[in-house]
Amino acid sequence: MEELFDLKDLLLAGNINDALLLVDELTEMSKDDKLNKIFSFSKILLLHLIKQAAEKRKTRSWDLSIANAVKEIQRTNKRRKTKGNYLTQEELYETLEDAYDLGLKAAAKEAFEGKYEAEELAEMVDETAIIDEAMNLIYSEF
Repeated sequence: MEELFDLKDLLLAGNINDALLLVDELTEMSKDDKLNKIFSFSKILLLHLIKQAAEKRKTRSWDLSIANAVKEIQRTNKRRKTKGNYLTQEELYETLEDAYDLGLKAAAKEAFEGKYEAEELAEMVDETAIIDEAMNLIYSEF
């Protein structure tokens, strides 16, 4: 919030160059916030997809968590005014790849009542298939 006051002061002082630098910084901060949210919801999405794949079953609770995570990723990634996305499909795929290990570790604590380590659980599921499923869900009309 303080940055907005600084921006106002710079503009009133006629210091356009520094104001533009501050605008760039604010834009970067906003994008970082969106990327962090997408990463966080990606972990939740992957956690439940991994549990479904490993246990070969679904629950209404998992389905609801998946639907919520997908919706939040879609909502956060959407640029409201330009109608585009913050992350390209390739960047989103990379984000899911980055989040996968954390999702796997969380799933290991929950799947099969936590009796498997993440490495053991990893052998039960297909990482690429799970990430592909996540992408399909994100790019489908939910």
